[in-house]
Amino acid sequence: MLIRNHHADFGSPLLPEDAEMLSIAAAAEVERQLSRRDNHRPTPLHSLPALAGELDVGAILVKDEGHRLGLGSFKALGGSYAVIRLVLDEARKQTGRDVDIDDLARDDVRAVAREMTFGCATDGNHGRSVAMGAQLVGAKSVIFVHAGVSQKRIDAIADYGAEIVRVEGTYDDSVEFAARACDERGWTVVSDTSWPGYEYIPGLVMQGYMALLCEALREIGTPPTHVFVQAGVGGIAAATAGHLALRYGKARPRFVVVEPARAACLLETAKAGHPVKVAHGEPTVMAMLECYEPSLVAWRILSRVACAFMTVEEEDAVSIMNRLARPKGSDPAIVAGESGGVGLAGLVTVAGDRNMRAALGLDASSRILVINTEGATDPERYEDLVGLAPAEVAGALSVERV
Repeated sequence: MLIRNHHADFGSPLLPEDAEMLSIAAAAEVERQLSRRDNHRPTPLHSLPALAGELDVGAILVKDEGHRLGLGSFKALGGSYAVIRLVLDEARKQTGRDVDIDDLARDDVRAVAREMTFGCATDGNHGRSVAMGAQLVGAKSVIFVHAGVSQKRIDAIADYGAEIVRVEGTYDDSVEFAARACDERGWTVVSDTSWPGYEYIPGLVMQGYMALLCEALREIGTPPTHVFVQAGVGGIAAATAGHLALRYGKARPRFVVVEPARAACLLETAKAGHPVKVAHGEPTVMAMLECYEPSLVAWRILSRVACAFMTVEEEDAVSIMNRLARPKGSDPAIVAGESGGVGLAGLVTVAGDRNMRAALGLDASSRILVINTEGATDPERYEDLVGLAPAEVAGALSVERV
């Protein structure tokens, strides 16, 4: 299903606070701080000429976040960045001194961090990022996981020294539980979704995501004509769409939000014209996107700058994982987790439908950017769905820069 954005706010400027959060200056500061991380490397940008020919489009470019900061997910940019920023904020307040990223090892800053505990709910990747950030600064972390989070993902979070708390129900249930528990104990909740009165920290998380887009745009040179990005609560989609709107104005690419059909809270919100919580039904294979209520800040941004909202089916997500693992022609092999290739799956769906192509102006000259948001963050699940171990695919990977 695909619907165009008919919201009354569509095409209007971002609110000032959102424009400041996603500005070019803010993105530059994110990259400056990221450059101080010991294991930071820009992630690869792949071109898929064979698939572009099959879909009758000009070019397909994939920003591959499966290589990000040792976490294998774009989430490494959000939660850990927010934790670092929050420690620096608190250290400035307590010490009365100027504190920057280069001061994280200073004794007085470490003393502040040791007294801080960061908590969050997670489907897997965000919690791992928060735990990594807490370990980096010397703080504590408590991560709340719902029943759908695999043991492999839980173990990966615990490897960063996090305390794990299991919560019954869905991701949304764990978000509510984590918020209450952190409030009762005086911990700082670092959520990638927002609700009334809680926007600053999710904004920091979204800010962190801009680094991947800035890297991609520098390497591409000529801006893409279309961008397809998957969404759970909407953070990465809103950060990407909002920054593109600020950077390019009316000349920005056409932006499409892609969700699992079984958890399409943003598409249903777009239909209703206001945030809605969709009913929890059968779980989706796209585990990192199984969210049933949108982030309010993300929706506020997407209502203004997203051109369309669409869904993909379970088999679409698995099919694109397999296609990327077994490429044709000169396309490189790419390890994409269950949620990683969903934006590309959306493009494949649109390209095969004449009406959808026309609605989005997709043609043989279109240059499309998508994001592989995660690698095989659950290797056993990946092998079940693809029939190959991640290492077998990675061994065949030839990183050809555009």
